[in-house]
Amino acid sequence: MKIGCPKEIKPQEFRVGMTPDAVREAVMHGHEVLVESGAGIGSGFADADYTAAGARLIADAASLYGEAELIVKVKEPQPQERALLRRGQILFAYLHLAPDPEQTKDLLASGITAIAYETVTDSRGGLPLLAPMSEVAGRLAPQVGSWTLQKANGGSGILLGGVPGVSPGEVLIIGGGVVGAAAARVAVGMGATVTVLDRSLTRLSYLDDLFMGRLTTRYATAAAVAEQLTRADLVVGAVLVPGAAAPKLVTRAQLSTMKPGSALVDVAIDQGGCFETSRPTTHQDPIYEVDGILHYCVANMPGAVARTSARALGNATLPFLLALADKGWRQAIADDAHLRAGLAVDDGRLTSPPVGAALGLPAITPDQVLAG
Repeated sequence: MKIGCPKEIKPQEFRVGMTPDAVREAVMHGHEVLVESGAGIGSGFADADYTAAGARLIADAASLYGEAELIVKVKEPQPQERALLRRGQILFAYLHLAPDPEQTKDLLASGITAIAYETVTDSRGGLPLLAPMSEVAGRLAPQVGSWTLQKANGGSGILLGGVPGVSPGEVLIIGGGVVGAAAARVAVGMGATVTVLDRSLTRLSYLDDLFMGRLTTRYATAAAVAEQLTRADLVVGAVLVPGAAAPKLVTRAQLSTMKPGSALVDVAIDQGGCFETSRPTTHQDPIYEVDGILHYCVANMPGAVARTSARALGNATLPFLLALADKGWRQAIADDAHLRAGLAVDDGRLTSPPVGAALGLPAITPDQVLAG
């Protein structure tokens, strides 16, 4: 199979869909890998690294999309990229369709088969292709939140770790999954006072044991969220409903109950955000203010640490990528129910019921695709 890895064009997206190591593995499996010239520069990989791994460099995106059968990338295709897609092609990438009706419409019209990283599952009920980037984004959240709180950025001027004689800042993390646990690890390490809210008592028990009393866990009722907002200097939104739009857990009216200059970091922004006032931002212009509260809502947070992120993502996607290339997508998803869960679009049909529910569109299941 001809596998194509284009250069990412979303603003400040420095990651790359395939590392040279992944290219080498695919070539060893007998596939031809096409890499757009310069695709790996942002992640620290030179064109020479790819040619040494066995890739063929392609000068421009149009030529790559025109030749490749399987497109492997990081972020959802941008409008100019969607115009290059063609019927029968396979797209393997993060898609986040639930909050993005325009992308959904274009992918349906293109006739391609699209498999979304973020809904591929594993035997433990996890999301193995989302987890490494969730880990990165979670660890970044207190770091960027601390920066947002600096007075020069419009924040309250709180140092999260405090100093002797001065209390540390308070961090509220809404959601105790992969993102929340990673955020808690860094926030606790910074010396902040940390509270994690979640609706799973099992997860709260796990976090309580993991951190051995160094943070507080609370069951996530609306009242608990409201109470904790009044105390927090930094709020990290870390909720996820796989494939669906994120629930809005903090309303605009509640911003007035928070301390002026406090910060919200919305790690769920790819799925529409979990704060009512969230809107996507970029690394170039990451923060904005609403009612005296700063919002950090960068939609590709892991892109800021592209070399780490590209390697972590490449490690996770490689087995699935090879299955798609070795077997073809239909046989690959027939053999693997977890990869099948990632099927989002096929030949003009929406195959993700959660996306259909979010966008008000008819959808069938991946099992129905195989049956029909």
